[in-house]
Amino acid sequence: MLIRRIKCLGYLGIRHSSSHYVTTPIFYVNAAPHIGHLYSAVIADAHCRYQRLRQPESQVRLCTGTDEHGTKIQQAAQVHGIPVATYCDQISERYREVFRSANIQTDDFIRTTEQRHKRAVAHFWRTLNSRGHIYSAAYSGWYCVSDETFLTDSQLRLDEASGTRYSLESGHPVEWTEETNYMFRLSQFQDDVRHWVKEEARIRPAKFEKILLDTLSEPLPDVSVSRPSNRVHWAIPVPDDDTQTVYVWLDALVNYLSSLGYPDEGFSAQWPPAQQVIGKDILKFHGIYWPAFLLAADLEPPHQLYVHSHWTVDGQKMSKSRHNVVDPVQASQQYTMEGLRYFLLREGVAHSDGNYSHVKAQRILNSELADTLGNLLSRACAKSLNPRQIYPSVHDEHLADLLQSLDSAKRLQEQLLQLSDRCATHYDCNHFHLVADTVMATLHAANNFFESSKPWLLKSGTPGGGNEARLETIIAMTMDALRRCGIVLQPIIPQLAQRLLDKLSVPATQRHWDALDSGSFATATVKSPRQLDGQTSALLFQRILEEKKEVEKPPQQAAKRSKSKNKEKRRETMS
Repeated sequence: MLIRRIKCLGYLGIRHSSSHYVTTPIFYVNAAPHIGHLYSAVIADAHCRYQRLRQPESQVRLCTGTDEHGTKIQQAAQVHGIPVATYCDQISERYREVFRSANIQTDDFIRTTEQRHKRAVAHFWRTLNSRGHIYSAAYSGWYCVSDETFLTDSQLRLDEASGTRYSLESGHPVEWTEETNYMFRLSQFQDDVRHWVKEEARIRPAKFEKILLDTLSEPLPDVSVSRPSNRVHWAIPVPDDDTQTVYVWLDALVNYLSSLGYPDEGFSAQWPPAQQVIGKDILKFHGIYWPAFLLAADLEPPHQLYVHSHWTVDGQKMSKSRHNVVDPVQASQQYTMEGLRYFLLREGVAHSDGNYSHVKAQRILNSELADTLGNLLSRACAKSLNPRQIYPSVHDEHLADLLQSLDSAKRLQEQLLQLSDRCATHYDCNHFHLVADTVMATLHAANNFFESSKPWLLKSGTPGGGNEARLETIIAMTMDALRRCGIVLQPIIPQLAQRLLDKLSVPATQRHWDALDSGSFATATVKSPRQLDGQTSALLFQRILEEKKEVEKPPQQAAKRSKSKNKEKRRETMS
């Protein structure tokens, strides 16, 4: 026990500085993807994009995929009346399509039905077995098919009227199951797992660390790691015993290893994961079972689990029975996929359930992407103010005067000087909503500066105007705020940020995080005017408009309209 704990301490103190391996959950294909699945993926994608901006030389890897074995999959295929393999192919492809359209930049999309994964599972099983951590025993308990897990009495709720027991956490019904299974000696790893959970920043947000520690305060029972083949045939066979199949959760968790080529020697170059993004409903499996399995196999546990909460819809839990499951493809038709990405990361906070609301989404996207960001770019690029269509350089004497004479210019400069450090701190914690807050505060300051500096009065031909140098300085200051905000927003809205930076003709070599520290108002990066990209529109995000609905007429007006229509019909008949 002591040796194992010392080894665990050693694991936690090691970081591979050249690699940064991140995973999403692999998504269960019993149903089509919804915004909760997309939320997991955009969190991981935004995190990885930020890491690439900060450390362009590091090896960042993002893995996602689909979990395709188990009872629920068998049942779902039966409901659809198609072979299980065909069903898995179809649903897995829908996840791929959603992630492609959302611009999720994955390095691997793994499926648990792939041969490379089956090979990894077999090797992992044999490793656990050879170390004496697996044994065969008769097992009985309450099994939840929907959650694919056994539950203890303390995890159940009894409906007195029907006599049915339900999972306290998910609300799904359970059934009594008696069978001979292979068991994993989870109880032997309780102290090691508790020690791992307690290490600084292993589980974030911190509320989920407390949940795990509460669970670990009670003795852990050994856990079933197989099911009889005659009950669950759609699964990976247990090595050397075809009467049993590998329990779906052990099978699924190994995907994080098989994606790296485990058990081949090269996998260890990127192991362990720097961060594993999961939903709170699978915390127990990733926060207790997974580190225990890894320690039993003499492998390092992940450096961090980042746990996010769920999404409600207009304040109600998302469920098929309520017919309120939000399809990201349909939502993107209304908001665009970039808009949907922004809303999920802007509105979602990991420690609490987010609320998906059309009214809120429309308000946020119109206010922030269309007006605050998009409108400022359009104004700075307007041919009436910027007839040469350039990203001008500042004129030092006018820059100094504006900073001296305009409070709005000083506030904008203060925001820009703080932008990099503030947003880096928020990105490091996956606090994307605070990144958006900081960027929007900077853009509000830029809009206020643009208004108060009145550049339209400086145009040639304007009475008292004709101060081109001052006008160019105002445009340059505004564009520099847009440039910096565009760099910061790349992990959150990569396509919109790219179009913004393309329009401003920002070279690819100047889009990394270091380009934010280039001094005040681009004096270091724009030494001479450069041409704007004429092929890229300055209209970044189209405002979302409500469809006009016919206003309900009062009864008297409706009656008059009906009589009028009848008269018109009589006239048509007579003629």
